[in-house]
Amino acid sequence: MGIFTKRSDLEKEWEALKKQEAAYIRWKRERQEAFFNKILQDKVPKKLQEKLDAAFSKAFLLVFEKGTGVIEKTYKKEEIQKEFKVREYAAQLSPRRKYLKAFKKSSKASFNKNLFISGVEGISLGALGIGLPDIPIFVGMILKSIYEISLIYGYSYEEEKERLYILQLIQNALSYGEEFEKGEGKLKDILNESEKYDLKEEIFLTSQVLSKELIYIKFLQGVPAVGVAGGAYNAIYLYKILKYADLKYRKRFLTDWE
Repeated sequence: MGIFTKRSDLEKEWEALKKQEAAYIRWKRERQEAFFNKILQDKVPKKLQEKLDAAFSKAFLLVFEKGTGVIEKTYKKEEIQKEFKVREYAAQLSPRRKYLKAFKKSSKASFNKNLFISGVEGISLGALGIGLPDIPIFVGMILKSIYEISLIYGYSYEEEKERLYILQLIQNALSYGEEFEKGEGKLKDILNESEKYDLKEEIFLTSQVLSKELIYIKFLQGVPAVGVAGGAYNAIYLYKILKYADLKYRKRFLTDWE
């Protein structure tokens, strides 16, 4: 009876996850160019793209090489790890769906908290007309938020494999169509270690994706009169990234649990 209950609840979680994933993929296929991009594409200086690429690459390198310890001071890593073990043990003893859903619930709470922080930070700096200097803070918030989600589902982020996985998550979250499909394949390659990827190269590729998507918003954020609107988009893009990250970590967790 216990085995039947475990399989049944796992199947229900898988069914819910597959529906969410299917809806997400449909959205990726139907996505169109952002409204702001169409308005501003002829007004943004050509060199801004290169500056954004460089700024994002520098920010990722800085965080990976020296900033992880600083980021870890913004949340209680050991407490999150202990909570995972408690939830995992409870689910093993009584594998009901509510215990499996507890991981998602905890991830959502972290998700919402970091979205709020990012929104406040982006709007505050936007109101001051601060655009490009905001990038290291935004990259730090992206990684902090993903780190928390990974810990909630029981995964580390220190190893190079996990860093490659996180970088690809960010790329996929902001990619569409064929690029998104290719990125899904790369995620599998990274997990299975069937292909070798260079960390610095993946940082550069991730920076390109971010800068291409955010170029017009960062341009707006540097103009005090409309900077608040540009700054608010930090939270919007963080939402896109974390929505996808939660989906993939939950799928990974359920796969390993099964």
